[in-house]
Amino acid sequence: MTPYAELQTLSNYTFLEGASHADELAITASALGLEAIAICDRNTLSGIVRAHVAAKAAGIRLVVGARLDLTDGASLLCFPTDRAAYGRLSRLLTLGRRRAPKGECHLARADVAEHAEGQILVLIAPDPLEEGFAAQLAEWRTVVGDRLYLAATRRFRGDDGERLRVLAGFGIPLVATNDVLYHTPARRPLADVLTCIRQGTTLAAAGWALSAHGERHLKSPAEMARLFAACPEALANGLEVVRRCRFSLDELAYEYPNEVAAGMDPQERLEILTRQGAARRYPRGVPPKVQAQLAHELALIRQLGFAPYFLTVHAIVAFAESRGILCQGRGSAANSAVCYCLRVTPVDPAQMDLLFERFISAERGEPPDIDVDFEHERREEVIQHIYDTYGRHRAGLTATVIHYRTRSAIRDVGKVMGLSEDTVEALAKANSGWGRRGIKDEHVRELGLDPTEPGLARTLSLAEELTGFPRHLSQHVGGFVISKGRLDELVPIENAGMEDRTVIQWDKDDLDALGLMKVDVLALGMLSCIRKAFDLLRLHHGRDLCLATLPREDASTYDMLCKADAVGVFQVESRAQMSMLPRLRPRRFYDLVVEVAIVRPGPIQGGMVHPYLRRRQGKETVDYPSEELRQVLGKTLGVPLFQEQAMKIAMVAAGFTASEADGLRRAMATFRHTGQVGAYGDKLIGGMVARGYERDFAERVFKQIEGFGEYGFPESHAAAFAHLVYVSAWLKCHYPAAFACALLNSQPMGFYAPAQIVRDAADHGVEIRPVDVNHSDWDCTLEGKALRLGLRQVSGLARRDGERLAAARGAGYASAYGLWRTSGLERAALDRLAAADAFGSMGLGRREAAWAIKALDAPPLPLFEEAPPPPEAKVALPPASVGEEVVGDYAALKLSLKCHPLAVLRDPFRVLGIMTNASLKDRKGGRVAVSGLVLVRQRPGSANGVLFITLEDETGIANIVVWPDMFETFRRPILGGHLLRVDGRVQSEDGVIHVVAEKIEDLSAHLGALARGSHYPSRDFR
Repeated sequence: MTPYAELQTLSNYTFLEGASHADELAITASALGLEAIAICDRNTLSGIVRAHVAAKAAGIRLVVGARLDLTDGASLLCFPTDRAAYGRLSRLLTLGRRRAPKGECHLARADVAEHAEGQILVLIAPDPLEEGFAAQLAEWRTVVGDRLYLAATRRFRGDDGERLRVLAGFGIPLVATNDVLYHTPARRPLADVLTCIRQGTTLAAAGWALSAHGERHLKSPAEMARLFAACPEALANGLEVVRRCRFSLDELAYEYPNEVAAGMDPQERLEILTRQGAARRYPRGVPPKVQAQLAHELALIRQLGFAPYFLTVHAIVAFAESRGILCQGRGSAANSAVCYCLRVTPVDPAQMDLLFERFISAERGEPPDIDVDFEHERREEVIQHIYDTYGRHRAGLTATVIHYRTRSAIRDVGKVMGLSEDTVEALAKANSGWGRRGIKDEHVRELGLDPTEPGLARTLSLAEELTGFPRHLSQHVGGFVISKGRLDELVPIENAGMEDRTVIQWDKDDLDALGLMKVDVLALGMLSCIRKAFDLLRLHHGRDLCLATLPREDASTYDMLCKADAVGVFQVESRAQMSMLPRLRPRRFYDLVVEVAIVRPGPIQGGMVHPYLRRRQGKETVDYPSEELRQVLGKTLGVPLFQEQAMKIAMVAAGFTASEADGLRRAMATFRHTGQVGAYGDKLIGGMVARGYERDFAERVFKQIEGFGEYGFPESHAAAFAHLVYVSAWLKCHYPAAFACALLNSQPMGFYAPAQIVRDAADHGVEIRPVDVNHSDWDCTLEGKALRLGLRQVSGLARRDGERLAAARGAGYASAYGLWRTSGLERAALDRLAAADAFGSMGLGRREAAWAIKALDAPPLPLFEEAPPPPEAKVALPPASVGEEVVGDYAALKLSLKCHPLAVLRDPFRVLGIMTNASLKDRKGGRVAVSGLVLVRQRPGSANGVLFITLEDETGIANIVVWPDMFETFRRPILGGHLLRVDGRVQSEDGVIHVVAEKIEDLSAHLGALARGSHYPSRDFR
C-alpha cells in the first residue's frame, strides 16, 4: 500500500469552518492508516496542543503547522522543522494578531519572509489561478529554496487533470492534500451550517458559498493513491515534508523568570523572605510544628527549582498591599506554610493540618498553581502592573475557549435553517439552561411544533451536533503565563477584547498538558465589599480594621449564622447553605471550614452529609477502626469531607505511595468526569483489607471518596474561603448598615439582587432612605445609622451623569429647572431620575417630576442666562395608585421602599387560599399554597435533577423543592414565570422549612394588573 500523510487539515479551532474535533481527526487518521497528520488551523496555534495530545493518544505522528492567509498573496501552509523555527512561527502569528483587531490576523509576504528560516512552506494555489502567481512562486523559491512545495488538491471537477498538469509545470514539488474540513463525510452538513453562520446567511441563500461536494474528509492512503495515480510523487513529497519536520511540542522548554537581580540566588531570597514573614506572622516565636513544615517545604521547593515562582506571587501580593488592594490566596496553595508566611494565603499552619503534597509533589514534578483573589473592581491595576513589570512579550493572560451550548447552538442553527425568529427563540428557551444536551420531543410539542417534521428534526439534530464546538477564544478570568525569555516564541499572543489586554492562544488545559506555570490573578467581589465596609467603619465608626485584625471567634456572629441569617454573607448565602447552617450550627472557625465544603456535590454524592450531621448532633456514635484513621478523620468525626483526607486514608490505610495518592487526588479534581475515581477502587479496598480493615468498611470508605469525583473541596481551599465567610458574617452582624452599603456598592456580585439586600438590611433595623437628587451620591452612603441609596441604583443612569449631578449640587437643587441648568444633564438622564422618583426633596412625586422635566426646553440665550424660568401654570395630575408606584420603582430601581408587590395583591391572594410565607413557620406539615416573586432558581449538579426555587412575598421567603417529574410537568411556568403560586406539602427539619411542590401556577399576569409591561427579574443558578 502506498503510504500517505495528510498535511492540509482544519480542526474546529478554525472557528466556524473546521467541522471536527482534533481527537476525531487523529483517531480517524490512525484508523485509516495514515503515516501522519498535520492540523493547520488558519492563522492560529490555538488548537495545536489538543491536536498534540490527541495524536499521542491515537498513536499517530502530528506535524505541527499553521495555515497563513496573507493580505498580498496566496495562502500557504507553514511547517517549522525545529524548535527555533517554531519560535519564529509563533512570533510571526503574534505579529499578525497584535497589529489587527481581536479575531483577525494581518500578515503579508514580507512578514513571512522575515520569519522563514527553518520553515517548510507549502503554497496553496488560488482557484482559479491568478495572474502573477508564477512570480510569487519565484519569489518564495528565492526566500526558502528547496523548502518550498505546492499543494495539489482534487476539486472533483472536470478540469482537475488539467489543473494538476498546470501546477506541475511550475517546477515546484507537488504535495498531495485533500484540504480536509471534517473526519467523516457525515459531517458535511454541519460544515455547510458553519459556513452559513460565518457568512451570516441561510442555507437556502448560501448558493456558491457552500462546497460543491462532500469529499473534504480524511481519506485512506489507497484512495489518495487512486486520486493521484497520474502524480504519485505528490504522495511521496508529502512524506518527505513529514521527515523534514522533526519538531514536536514535547520539545518546548519553559523557563520561569529568576525574579532576582543578577548574582542573587532565588532560593536564598525566598528563604530570607519566608523567615522575615514567619517572624511577622508569629511575633511570639514560630511554633516548632511550623518550623518543621517550613523546612520541609523549602527543601522541596529547592529540589524542584520553584523558588522564582513563589517570588513572583509574593511580589504581586506585595504590590497589591502597597496600593491598599485586598487580596488572599486560596486553593491548594493554602496548604503551604511558605505561602502563609509570604502573606499569600490566610490559612495558619499552626491551626490546620496541611498536606503540602496536595500543592507540590516531588513525584509529580509539576509546577504549582497558586490562585490569588483580588478586589474585583481593582484587579485591573494588578494586571497592568504585571504587564508593566514583564512586558507584553513575556507575559500574557491565558485564553479560555467559549463553546457552543445548547441554546446558542439552537439559535445559530435555527437561523441558518430559515426558522422564524420567534420559533428559534421559543426553541432556545425550551431548553432549561441547566446543561441538558438537546431538547426533548415533548418540550418541542409543548410549543405547538412537530419534532418529526424533517426540517425541524434536522435543525435540532445539527444543533446537538454543534453543541460543544469551540466558538471563539476569550480571556481567562485571570491566569497569567510569565516567561524568562520571549513568551511569544512559546505561544502566539493576540489582542483581547478589553483594551490594554493581551492573551496567549492556549487555555488552562493546554498549559497543564505541557507543564507550563501560570499565576491566577482572580477577581472576587466579596473582597471589594469587605474593603468598602472597612472604609465605612473607619469613616463613620472610627474603627480601623483589616482581614488580619478583625475580632475572632465572636459568639454573636456564630449565633446569627446558626439562624441561617446569611443574606450577603460570602459562600453561605445560597438556599442549600442556609438550609445547612441551622443543622450544622457552627460555633468555631473550623465549623465554617466544614460548612463551606459539605454543601458540595462530592460530600453529597459520597453520602457524607447525613453521617456527619448525625454524629455532630450526638445521634450516632463516632468510632474509628484504627488510631491511624483517628489521626486523619478526628476533626470531621470519622467522615472524610476533604480531598486531603482521602489522600491520607489511601496512604495510611491502603498503602498508597505519595505518587499513587496524588493520582487519586487528580481523579478527585474539580469538574472531572464521573468514573475516574473508580479506577482506584480495587487497589484501595484491597489495600485496606490487607491491612486488617473489614471489607464492608473499606467499601463504604471508597464510596465516600468516590463522591469526590463529582467535586470535592480541598480542606485548604475551604479554610481560605471560610476566612471570608467569617469576616463578612462579622460585618453583617455588628455593622449591618455598613455591610449592606458595601454590598450595594460592589454590585454586581453574590447571590441576591439589591432588592433583597435592602430588604434584609431593613429587617436588621437599618433605616433605608430613597434615592434623591439632593442627598444621593453615585454610591450608596451612610447618614448616621441610616443607609441612603445611591444614584447607581437608577436603571440606565450613566455613572458620569450621576457624579456630575453630585459634584454640581452645592447647597442643593431647588427645582428641576435649577438642576438642569446647574448640572448640565441631558433630558434623558433627567427622565431616568424622574422615573426613579428621585425628586422627593423638592416636593415632586414621580409624575410631577416627569411633568416638570417635559417643560424644559433649549438653554436660554446668554443675555437671559440669569433670568428666572418663566412661570408655568400648575397642573393637577391624577395621583398614582400604590401598585403603580411600586411597579414604577421596580422598573426604575429594581426595588421599592414603598411596598412589596405582593402586599398590594394580598387581598385577592387571600381569597385564592394563598398564605403568607412567614406563616409557614407555624405549619409542621400538611398541604399549603404559597406565592412569591421568583428570586432564584437553582439546580445543583449534586441534586439528581431536583430544582430549588426561592419565592419572596411581603413577609419573607419560601423555599420550594421541585422533584424532576414535577419540573417536567410544570416546566413552562417554572422557566417563564416571574410570580408563581406553589401548592405542596410542608417539610420541616431542624428549623429548616421547605414546600415540596405538587402544583405550580404562573401568576405573572397579576403583576400586569399593577402596571402593564413590567416584570420582576429572577436569578438562575446551576
